[in-house]
Amino acid sequence: MIELEGVPELVDPVMVAAFEGWNDAGDAASTAVAHLDREWKGEVFAALDAEDYYDFQVNRPTVWLDGGVRKITWPTTRLSVVRVGGDKPRDLVLVRGIEPSMRWRSFCNELLGFAHELGVELVVVLGALLGDTPHTRPVPVSGVTSDADLARTMNLEETRYEGPTGIVGILQEACTHAGVPAVSLWAAVPHYVSQPPNPKATLALLNRLEDLIDLRIPLGELAEDARAWQLGVDQLAAEDSEVAEYVQTLEEARDTAELPEASGEAIAREFERYLRRRDGGPGPGPVPGHATDGGDTGSFLRDTPSERTRPPKPLPQEPAPGAEKGRDSGAGAESGRESDGDGDAVRDAEPGDSTDAGDSGDVRESGEAEPEGPSAQDADDVDADADADADAADNGAGKDKDKGNNTGKDKGQGQDKGKAEGKDGEPRSGD
Repeated sequence: MIELEGVPELVDPVMVAAFEGWNDAGDAASTAVAHLDREWKGEVFAALDAEDYYDFQVNRPTVWLDGGVRKITWPTTRLSVVRVGGDKPRDLVLVRGIEPSMRWRSFCNELLGFAHELGVELVVVLGALLGDTPHTRPVPVSGVTSDADLARTMNLEETRYEGPTGIVGILQEACTHAGVPAVSLWAAVPHYVSQPPNPKATLALLNRLEDLIDLRIPLGELAEDARAWQLGVDQLAAEDSEVAEYVQTLEEARDTAELPEASGEAIAREFERYLRRRDGGPGPGPVPGHATDGGDTGSFLRDTPSERTRPPKPLPQEPAPGAEKGRDSGAGAESGRESDGDGDAVRDAEPGDSTDAGDSGDVRESGEAEPEGPSAQDADDVDADADADADAADNGAGKDKDKGNNTGKDKGQGQDKGKAEGKDGEPRSGD
């Protein structure tokens, strides 16, 4: 029989339950409910009869001393209530216990009886499971329900699981059949660090619960405990190369699988949680580095190729000695410059152009360059835009230099040829 003497009328109550055992990897779920009870100073108003649901050889009672008097604590499930004030007052009914050893249907029906008497509007069951997830990444928390309408309205997944289940799954189905909205929140705990406690997983469950019921939860020292836990696991993993390599593999798989979510609802949830925890204050302004309406984005633009101008082709005239080379070397030093305000421009350096940056000559306002030495080609071939001709002339000059005996255009070459013929005219032995 359910007795609720001394329990006040609750405001929009939500039942939050967690059970030690198979559905509580790293004690993450049961620790989350214990945290709520401790932070909000919950008052226990009921406890289920341990004789009905527990095998004491599996879950043994404990003995302790109270002022020299020996007392026994029996494994059971207790219910407490917490009153949450503020702008949006809402009360919670906390259910914390051990997964029963027997009579699960009666166990769930008894809990549903309390929910009915207290006017509970929603049941949230917390759980934690072992998974292939790295400890260095945020703990994944999934919210599932058996109610299709509830899944749509609360942005949850409709459960499709088939296989062995625990008391979390049984209680959720019992609520669904009784017409009580029910949700399960599951945190994935790294299987290679499954030992309790796991404050990082506990923190993830509380954050997800906060989003679900739109209620700010005081975290106390839980965030600092989560950072210390991760630092400790980092140090242990660094001491074992095989573990470190395995963690890296999990990180790569996780990052690849969840990359699209990084710019979606996950960021929105984190930002909304941040706003709730600020205790008022002005709204967020534009994010630095992002374009906003009416912003000046001109400083990030560059001239397009269609806006570039080419200099007018010079009239054929006798260039000063070294002008062409100076122009080429200036182009090499100022490669890629855009046209200036007078419409002058310098072309990009081409293979074969002189790019000596030591004293290549600065480009004048008129577009000419300081002379530096003799021309590299005949004056008749000068053309500011005939780069291909300039390259061909340079290549020809290189070939003439390597060959060393161009045919009779140079007097010195003719003399060398004559000497060579005179020497060749002497009879050689063996001919």
